[in-house]
Amino acid sequence: MIPDLSNQHIDRLRDAFLAAGYDTDGVVELLGPQAHAALGRGEPVPALRATTDGGACSTLIRLFLLGQAEPREAVEAALHPLPVDDAVGAGLLSADGDRLRAALDVRPHGTGDDSWWVVSDLDTELRGGQQVRPEHVLGVGQASLSLVRATTRRQVDSVLDLGTGCGVQALHASTHAEHITATDVSERALALASATLRLNRVQADLRQGEWFDPVRGGSYDLVVCNPPFVVGPARTDFVYRDSGLAGDDASALVVRQLPAFLNPGGTGQLLASWLHHEGEDWRDRVAGWLPPGGVDAWFVQRDVAEPELYVGTWLRDAGYDPHSAAGMHKAGEWLDWFETNGVVGVGFGFVTLRRTDAAQGSVVCEDLRHAFDDPLGPESDEWLRRTSWLRENGSPEQLLAARLVTADSTLLEQVSRPGGEGWEPFVHRLHRSDGPGWQHEIDELGVRLLAGLQGALAVEDVLELLAFGTGEDAEELTRAAIPVLRELIRHGMVLPAEWAETSR
Repeated sequence: MIPDLSNQHIDRLRDAFLAAGYDTDGVVELLGPQAHAALGRGEPVPALRATTDGGACSTLIRLFLLGQAEPREAVEAALHPLPVDDAVGAGLLSADGDRLRAALDVRPHGTGDDSWWVVSDLDTELRGGQQVRPEHVLGVGQASLSLVRATTRRQVDSVLDLGTGCGVQALHASTHAEHITATDVSERALALASATLRLNRVQADLRQGEWFDPVRGGSYDLVVCNPPFVVGPARTDFVYRDSGLAGDDASALVVRQLPAFLNPGGTGQLLASWLHHEGEDWRDRVAGWLPPGGVDAWFVQRDVAEPELYVGTWLRDAGYDPHSAAGMHKAGEWLDWFETNGVVGVGFGFVTLRRTDAAQGSVVCEDLRHAFDDPLGPESDEWLRRTSWLRENGSPEQLLAARLVTADSTLLEQVSRPGGEGWEPFVHRLHRSDGPGWQHEIDELGVRLLAGLQGALAVEDVLELLAFGTGEDAEELTRAAIPVLRELIRHGMVLPAEWAETSR
């Protein structure tokens, strides 16, 4: 049954939440930092102990965040002015004897100064360990949060949220977009997304249909997509994760078609998965998905899972008991498919695409499986900016004529060993202290070159002075320096001098 939450229901629910202080700050304040952290780890008891006062916010936390059955009188007081019978009839609550439980997950979500509520289906834990339904609408999970952090927040006129689910990407888009269009193949997902957006006073054009069908003929400044990217046999056991396409064809479809729906200079950002086959470079595989023409593409691989781990993770996510007959059957079927198709691993990560007028776009595939804290959204903007600069200034002649500086965030680590004249450095490693935390090993000449990049001289002049001071051949030094500089610029460790000057 699709929830029947009318605008009046949602408006009254919003009033109840505001009156109770049921928002991100209110929940943290009531629970305290330790109980809130424990709840985030999936440990409910500290939160249960902190919510025994019978207050409105406590009741709402116990209902929607802890999955408890609460007394009718307490729920009536907490949801006022929304009548309890209306909430039950609309599919928000369900009866459990003389008590009431949440039938939907409605929880505060926010970043920075923004606080919203997100409406979704109850997960396996709040369903008492029961398997989720095929039409399950996922809430705010790690995948959606990672996409939030990887998405640009530059101001734009139009955003398309492709496969909106519960609407969380559209919520974040509302902070920097004038117009939002959100699509989904699932009628249930669109109903819950509509409730989420109405609850937060966010306007969006909601459309139902598969993939890009609902927006044929349209174009956008930003397209964001968290597709059903789970790879395996062609099936749709759960609409939130299964596309009905085999292997990694769902991710390939989005990457291939998305650029046609971008305005000139527009950007697309999505989560994606790709297969790893023995003897095949994953970079070649994903680059082959791109359409011909001017598209800049940045593929970032954040993790690679072996088939056994991958299957077990997604079966548990859907609520399968791995020891049950159904769980073992599904696992065996899935692993058979991987073996038959020669799959040795599944890569997961982010894709940033940009429509460009250049005849040939820049395609870069990078492995970023190390840990870093900074979000990739701002970095994706800067990556595209640096890519444009390299396209316009990256020929050997232009690069040598440029004035460059070593970025303030670039640090030098040196590893030394004892020698005849004391400690002798034998490893020189550059670290970028922000963003994705890239590292590059360079030689002693590279160290001296970067020390000389202070923006006053053109690169060719710095190289000439370096060759004179070290006795190296100037032509050989220049030939070796050009590809190194291009890579360091692409990673933001060396920058055009004019950028550094304007940022100070």
